[in-house]
Amino acid sequence: MLRLSFALLGALQQQPAVAPAGALPPSPVARIVVTPANPEVAVGETLQLRVEARDAEGRAVPNAQIAFRQFGGSFEGEVDEQGLVTAGATGTLPVSVVAMVPGSRPVVQRVDVRMVPGPAVGVSVAPAAAKLVAGQRLRLAATSHSAQGDQRANDPVAWRSSAPGVARVGADGMVTAVAPGTARLTAKVGDVSDEMQVQVVSGDLSSVEIAPAQMDARTGDVVKFKVTAKDRAGRTIEGLTPTWTFAPGHGVIDEDGAFVGYEPGTYTVSASLGARTATAGVTLARREVRRPLTVVGRLPRTRFTTEEVWIHPDGNHAYLGSGSGGDVLYAIDISNPASPVVTDSVIANTRRVNDVMTTPDGKYLVFTREGASDRKNGIVIASLEDPKHPKPIAEFTQGVTAGVHSAFIYQQPKYGTHVYLTNDGTGALHVVDINDPYHPKEVAQWRTPKATGDVGRTLHDIDVQDGLLYASYWNDGLVILDVGNGMKGGSPSDPKLVAQYKYDLNELYRDVEATGGPGFIRGTHTAWRHKNYVFIADEVFPASGVKGAPPRSAAGGRAYGRLQVIDVSDLTHPKSVAWYEPEMGGVHNVWVAGDTLYMGAYNGGFRAFDVSGELRGDLRAQGREIAHLHTADPNGFVQNTPMAWGVVVNKKDGLAYVNDMYNGLWIVRIEPKSVVTP
Repeated sequence: MLRLSFALLGALQQQPAVAPAGALPPSPVARIVVTPANPEVAVGETLQLRVEARDAEGRAVPNAQIAFRQFGGSFEGEVDEQGLVTAGATGTLPVSVVAMVPGSRPVVQRVDVRMVPGPAVGVSVAPAAAKLVAGQRLRLAATSHSAQGDQRANDPVAWRSSAPGVARVGADGMVTAVAPGTARLTAKVGDVSDEMQVQVVSGDLSSVEIAPAQMDARTGDVVKFKVTAKDRAGRTIEGLTPTWTFAPGHGVIDEDGAFVGYEPGTYTVSASLGARTATAGVTLARREVRRPLTVVGRLPRTRFTTEEVWIHPDGNHAYLGSGSGGDVLYAIDISNPASPVVTDSVIANTRRVNDVMTTPDGKYLVFTREGASDRKNGIVIASLEDPKHPKPIAEFTQGVTAGVHSAFIYQQPKYGTHVYLTNDGTGALHVVDINDPYHPKEVAQWRTPKATGDVGRTLHDIDVQDGLLYASYWNDGLVILDVGNGMKGGSPSDPKLVAQYKYDLNELYRDVEATGGPGFIRGTHTAWRHKNYVFIADEVFPASGVKGAPPRSAAGGRAYGRLQVIDVSDLTHPKSVAWYEPEMGGVHNVWVAGDTLYMGAYNGGFRAFDVSGELRGDLRAQGREIAHLHTADPNGFVQNTPMAWGVVVNKKDGLAYVNDMYNGLWIVRIEPKSVVTP
């Protein structure tokens, strides 16, 4: 989780300050004039807000003192005491401007500063190339971006064809193939452009066929169709780009002919090449993956909120963090999962133990610290000589006193064991050598480049597999680093960038801003590599809940968010191919075991869904959800309110250990599918 103080508590803190009622007379200030009136600043730049306090007659109030306070958008930008706004990422920065005249009530006015992408430095056209038949039409898409990699959604695009007699292109990017030949189509945005090549062949075809002609599958299965076209001489024309459609029902079909249907029934898939069209049939049955759940055991926690859970490699012991001033890491005996027992605890000056993980051999444990009263945050290393009784042996705080939100332990034969840390203050990745766990030492740092120093940079979570590190970099999306894989020559002491997948968070969650106002919380929160996919989940909370609703109710503090499936079969060119959004709640921490993805969905409870096979399109609409548990408890830290944080699956027994912030630990078994005997 992105610090509860980052999210829920942060959302509560995003309201403007209201002066307490008292006997002070009204202020002579009738209104506050802010210049510019509709402030806007490009990412990587600064903007000075200028303010004048005026009375009812429009005259300046000479003795008015002006103060600025930020109450949202803290991950994207900041405003100082003099009203200088620094834009580190796109979004909206809500600012309270306060005018104070001694002896009178303060006057507060809000101004929203829009932080927008910088100038276009590049544009890309999709598809990159096409082969059409005369008479065929194809729509192109052009996307421009800034130097920071931010998409510029509303830039006008000027299209041009080098050979209109071969291929025409309209102002909307629609291409019409006219006659055989080759044309270069150019998309220009400002001073930057990109081009793609179109080859047009004769539309005089003898046949067009789709294979397979008929297919039976399930909802969510990817069915790949291929078109074969022949000319009048009977020769196959290779490499054509058909125009694909399907009807009826809901689903997606990509430009490569990969079809996914969301509902059971019969679909007709069509491929058009000019005047010729071929069709194929697909009959989809229900996916039928729904299975019952059993709550095997419970460990309620009501004194503090519950944070991360981790299971010892022996499968008999677990460790549970606490928050909201907890200062406690619990050790739990789970050898009998129906009756988990707390065996010991570690007390630390931290106010919250957000993350915990053991070394692969189970000899040591690392937990993170945030919010220590003496600012000595960082990590604590404990010995697990007796897994029931962790014993702190060392700590690492150098350069990370602002707090460590997440830590990941990774061991490589060549380099040994390292801890990869997030830095709450700078957004940097820190790499700490714990080959001698009693004497940890830093060996490297890495961070995304920012023209604004550390403003706008937040590293939230880390996953490392096969020497590749998958960093959830909030505003900067998914970042992949080589830390020992070798593909870019990286190592723990010298991480090397492999790729980055950055997307438009503001556009994706525009409905959240419309519901709760600007300055809301959203960012790339966590990542998990599985086969040729990386699952990335966004943490999203509105700037405010529904007016009048209790702050911890579903209406007052609900989460949002989307899980995206990123195809990394080509690691240097990651692309989003599928997604999942629960109908209620967010998408917080995930765990993948086999072909099942387990998720803590905040106030959406615990969810598990099927990620077998190839993944494309809307996974929830395909009927892939396996199970759902509403993790509310009438005796919870917050009564009758679920706030599922995440899940860890025990390799020993396959049980899911679900940590709920408001309700402690749930131990859950997904039962085999029910069989009805006629």
